[in-house]
Amino acid sequence: MIENFPHHVFREYDIRGLADDEITVAFAKKLALAYVSFLSAENQKPIVIARDVRLSGEILQKTLCDTLLNAGFDVIDIGMVPTPLAYYTVYELDAAGCIMVTASHNPSAYNGFKMMVGKESFHGEDIQRLKQRMFEVKSHASATKGKLISKDISEAYIDFVIRDCVLGRPLKVVIDAGNGPTGLIAGPLYRALGCEVVELYCEPDGRFPNHHPDPTVEENLKDLAQQVCETNADLGIAFDGDGDRIGVVDEKGEIIWGDMLLLLLSRQLLNIYPGATIISEVKASQLLYDDIHQHGGQGLMWRTGHSPIKAKMKETGALLAGEMSGHFFFADRFFGFDDATYAGARVMQLLAQQEKHLSSLLDDVPKRVSTPEIRLPCPDEVKFKLVESAKVFFTEQGYEMIDIDGIRLKFEQGWALLRASNTQPALVLRYEAEDEQGLQWMKQELEQGLDAAKRGVT
Repeated sequence: MIENFPHHVFREYDIRGLADDEITVAFAKKLALAYVSFLSAENQKPIVIARDVRLSGEILQKTLCDTLLNAGFDVIDIGMVPTPLAYYTVYELDAAGCIMVTASHNPSAYNGFKMMVGKESFHGEDIQRLKQRMFEVKSHASATKGKLISKDISEAYIDFVIRDCVLGRPLKVVIDAGNGPTGLIAGPLYRALGCEVVELYCEPDGRFPNHHPDPTVEENLKDLAQQVCETNADLGIAFDGDGDRIGVVDEKGEIIWGDMLLLLLSRQLLNIYPGATIISEVKASQLLYDDIHQHGGQGLMWRTGHSPIKAKMKETGALLAGEMSGHFFFADRFFGFDDATYAGARVMQLLAQQEKHLSSLLDDVPKRVSTPEIRLPCPDEVKFKLVESAKVFFTEQGYEMIDIDGIRLKFEQGWALLRASNTQPALVLRYEAEDEQGLQWMKQELEQGLDAAKRGVT
C-alpha cells in the first residue's frame, strides 16, 4: 500500500501530479510493476523508457528502469526525448510498449507518465485498472535480471521523416521548443529537409524559463510570431513541453488554430485519397466539417482527447485526425500517433507544394466569429454532474444537440459547446457564429441553461 495515495493524478489520458510530492520514486516503482501486468505472458520484448526535460525526470526514469530490470524485464532506455520518439521506438524496434516520464505542458513542478501497451494507446479504463493494480503489486526480484539497452533513436527517426517529407522548395521556418526536448530533434531534422531554421528556446531546460510550453495559448506564441515577422520567415512552429502538440503561425505572425490547420491538411489528403475519413473533436469549427464534406471526405466528430481519437482512428480506418489543442495524427504515411515534429514537416510539405504564402491558403474559407476555449473553474466532483444536468435542461427545452462529449448545441446562427474538462477541474465552453450578435445571443442561451443546471445540482 502507498501512503497518501494520490488518486486524482490518474487522468483520462495519462498520469500527472506534483513531482516529489505525488509523483515520487515509490510511486514510480509501483507503477512499473503494475504496468507489466498488462503485458501478455508471451510478450518477452523489451519495454521502452524515456523522459522529457523536467528536473525530476531523471530519477523517475532510472527508477522505472531499475524496477523493471530487477523484475526480469528487458529495457530500452532512449534517454531524454519528445514523447513521440518513445512511441516511434515501439514501432521501429517492435517493443512491448513504453513508459514516458512527462507532464506534457504542465508547469515545471509537475511530472507524470504516458504509456503504450504494444502499439495501443493506454487511457481511460486502462489507467483506472492500473491504479487498482498499484495497490496490489509487491516488489520482487527475478532470478534472472533483465537486460538494459541504451539507444539513441533520433538518427533513425530523422532519417525516416527526411525520406517521407521531401519538400518541393526550401522554406525558412522559426521554431520555438519552449525549452522542451523537441528542439534537439526539430532543428536538425528541418535543416536536413533543406530549410533555413531560426531557433527560439531550443535549449532543454526543465524550469521552462522563457514561457509556459503550451502552444495553444496566444501569449506563448508572441515571441515566435515576432521572430517570424522580423526574419521574413515562411512560417513559425511551436511545440509543447513534450513534443506531441504543435502551434503554427503564418508569415504575418498570425496564428492558424488547430481546426483550420486540419482543414488545410484535409484538402491535401483528399486530393490523394478521395472519400477518406478525417476525425476531429467537438470543439472544432463547423467550417472544418463542411469543408471536408465539400472536398469529398467523411468528417467525423468525436470526443476530445488524443487517446480517444487515436482509438477511433484505428476503429474507423481514418487516415487523418486533429484537435484544437494541436494534436495531429497521420495514418496515411505514418503510424497514427500524435507527433508535433512530424506534423510540422507535413505542414511545410503542404506549403512547399505551391508558390503561395501560408496565410493565403485559407482565403476561400468563410469568415466566422468564434471564441477560444473558455474555462470556468469547477470542482472535479461537480463538473460532470453539471453537464448532465444541463443536457437534461436543453433536451426538455427541445434544443438540437450533439452529446458525444458534453453538449454541442446547434443553432441557425452557429453552435455553442459545454463540456467537462478531462484534465482540469473546469468546464469548457466555446462558441462559433456568423456574426457577433449571434454569438452573444448563443452565450445568453447557454448561460441560462448552465444557471438552471447549477440549481438542479445544488
